[in-house]
Amino acid sequence: MKRDGIVKGKFISFEGPDGAGKTTALNKVVTDLTPVLKDKLVVTREPGGNRISEAIRHIILDRKNTEMDDRTEALLYAAARRQHIVETIQPALDENKLVLCDRYIDSSVAYQGAGRQIGTTEVYQMNLFATGGLLPNLTIYFDVPSEVGLQRIMTHRTDEINRLDVEQLSFHQRVRKSYLEIAKAQPQRIKVIDATKSKDQVVQDVEKIIYAANQEFFN
Repeated sequence: MKRDGIVKGKFISFEGPDGAGKTTALNKVVTDLTPVLKDKLVVTREPGGNRISEAIRHIILDRKNTEMDDRTEALLYAAARRQHIVETIQPALDENKLVLCDRYIDSSVAYQGAGRQIGTTEVYQMNLFATGGLLPNLTIYFDVPSEVGLQRIMTHRTDEINRLDVEQLSFHQRVRKSYLEIAKAQPQRIKVIDATKSKDQVVQDVEKIIYAANQEFFN
């Protein structure tokens, strides 16, 4: 909303199982929105977004780190997220910018809580502590069957396959199931996109949601 002509910052996260195409869609959305929003648009990712968080990302996703404990993995994601908020997200929101983030808390709940089976409630509570309770104003969830997502990865991302991509199908099915449960429980925040559609249609659907929920940035 606007206060005395000033637009309040907004935070949008992009979520989805591996192979859903969310990053591809995000990149196209950024291309379309940048000429309109210019320096009011901030684009970032998790884990990552700054030097410390990117260093943690490398440790988490490195395929050589097969001995990493599941709870260690969850804690590292939360640590990277905390630094991301302090150094990148919150400053942008304080400057009344629109922040688009590739993954956030829902990823940890789905991947570590459900996928790794260490507890969705426990992972969620840990991340609320790490983030100080900061949740996105809007989350766009890209839904695709696990089998389809994994096939896309093996076909199109052979040079970028990370430690989570190579998990068994059952792992990815638990991740998707958890995402859908989160979306059902929080329909006001989370909007579901059918990611089996064409890339152009998916991007069109995403941009329609973003424009409708953030009209103050486009007036």
